[in-house]
Amino acid sequence: MRALLWRALRREPGQLVRICLWSLVEAAPAFLIGLAVARAIEDGFAAARVDVGLAWLAALGLAWVLAAVAARQIVLAVAAIAEPFRDDLLTHVVGGAVRRAAATPGAAQDSAAVTRVGLQVELARDAFAAVVTTVRGFAFTVVSVVLGLLTLAPGAALLVLPPFAAGLVLFLASLPLLTRRQREFLLADERLAEEMTAMAGGLRDIVACGAEERQGARMATHVEAQASAARALARATAVRTAALGVGGWLPVVLVLAGTPWLLSGGAGAGVVVGALAYVTQSLAPALGGLVQGLGVSGIQLAASLDRITAAAQPPPLRPTRLRPASAEVRLREVTFAYGPHSAPVVDGLSLHVPEGEHLAVVGPSGAGKSTLASLISGLLRPDAGEVLVGGVPADRAEPAARVLIPQEAYVFRGTLRENLAYLSTPPDHDPDHDPDHDPDHDPDHDPDHDPGDGDSDGAGPGAAELDAAVRALGAADLVAAVGGYDARLDPGALSAGQRQLVALVRAYLSPARLIILDEATCHLDPAAEALVEHAFAARGGTLVVVAHRITSARRAGRVLLMDGGRVQAGTHDELVHTSSLYADLVGHWQPEPVS
Repeated sequence: MRALLWRALRREPGQLVRICLWSLVEAAPAFLIGLAVARAIEDGFAAARVDVGLAWLAALGLAWVLAAVAARQIVLAVAAIAEPFRDDLLTHVVGGAVRRAAATPGAAQDSAAVTRVGLQVELARDAFAAVVTTVRGFAFTVVSVVLGLLTLAPGAALLVLPPFAAGLVLFLASLPLLTRRQREFLLADERLAEEMTAMAGGLRDIVACGAEERQGARMATHVEAQASAARALARATAVRTAALGVGGWLPVVLVLAGTPWLLSGGAGAGVVVGALAYVTQSLAPALGGLVQGLGVSGIQLAASLDRITAAAQPPPLRPTRLRPASAEVRLREVTFAYGPHSAPVVDGLSLHVPEGEHLAVVGPSGAGKSTLASLISGLLRPDAGEVLVGGVPADRAEPAARVLIPQEAYVFRGTLRENLAYLSTPPDHDPDHDPDHDPDHDPDHDPDHDPGDGDSDGAGPGAAELDAAVRALGAADLVAAVGGYDARLDPGALSAGQRQLVALVRAYLSPARLIILDEATCHLDPAAEALVEHAFAARGGTLVVVAHRITSARRAGRVLLMDGGRVQAGTHDELVHTSSLYADLVGHWQPEPVS
């Protein structure tokens, strides 16, 4: 994270120069205030020269006007540095989330945690801007005040600067403790919020089980932990008040107490008032700003960066992708459940799908059909048993080996050609080194990825191959409707059926020999669905279809009937006569002519 901070500061050297130059203008009143007040009193009003006194005050007023203009320019320059810093942090966070998801395909992703880290990024950006502004202002103000005091009265500098330095050192020494206390408070606050959210989601069960008192006691523990962290933070924060008292207001007492000594050294009353103006109007506010800026924004920045760093830790190295020897699918005693206390959706399933087979998967809603599709595609890992594609574990099979098209097809903003050719791999291209063919960046599962926005090297299927695929799947009307292959698509303007056709042609053009259609034709009419399934069956390879209509089961070479942990396989005709559940499903499906 320190590297990101330094990169943010060094990225725009022109902005840093701009900040420094405008800071000189902004610091002019800090240098001039004591000197102008002293001269206005001693050379002007005390000497009965009102014009001289007013001239010095006018000069000070002009300095404040210029400082206001400079402050606006400084805010703009700091924003020009802070916004890219925010972008770097977001890239870091999103990259870490994607890498973790890539390393554990199918694992549950904590969207709430990602949201919390996104909030931390915004807080870090604001805190970073505040720290840059505060530290810069403090440094230029202190230098200006020191120069002003030495110009006005070196003796006054001896009374002001030592206690100021002591207060500054006291504050800086307390920063590590403040950082720890702030971090502990943030963690306790997050834990309390997580527990409150979890409890709110289970209130009905808590009441039903009569566990109100036990849950209340459990929550009280988290509340007390958060309160204890808040009290510890408050105690550490008290050091800031002591530092401000020593560095900001003890110099005032010393100047007042040392007035006789200053007067005996030849200083006039105006010099004493000017020295007090330096302390009260410049030095003390600058120290207060630093205490507030570093003690609040700086601590917040450090704590936020810690949280962001923890959230973006790189995952373990992903296992090497393996190239399946074929498109054969084999499941051996596979069991899978969504959670340690949930009933298995797939329970002890053994299944063999030879290469080239067309298998339809049917069953009532919630029977595990989509779960099976995700297991075969490698998006889910079985809790027990193994899922093999061409002899290798499905979750380690190279990306080009399979394509899963879900019910809600994904279309990105780009040309139709880019959408259709996205999964196509040139013959001399190694998919293991192509991020566009990484399953963890599969466009059918990554809604934030927009390859149409990037540069393209033009590799992919030619016009004849595109035309052949479009004809095979009956998508010619779609191509004409959107304006041709080079028309840019607005996904929101396409119907669900049109989006499914785009995804289906994309899968048809891919090099994958295993195609899994998870109700991927549910928005097409029966004739279009039949055309699509015939095209994929004739394409070669293995085809697994999670059936949406009874005609899909009739077209398949074999049907797998799923009903929770129970499965049965056979042809359509066999299952109609041997399975009452299948016969019931057939009876409830709308009768349609066999295609």
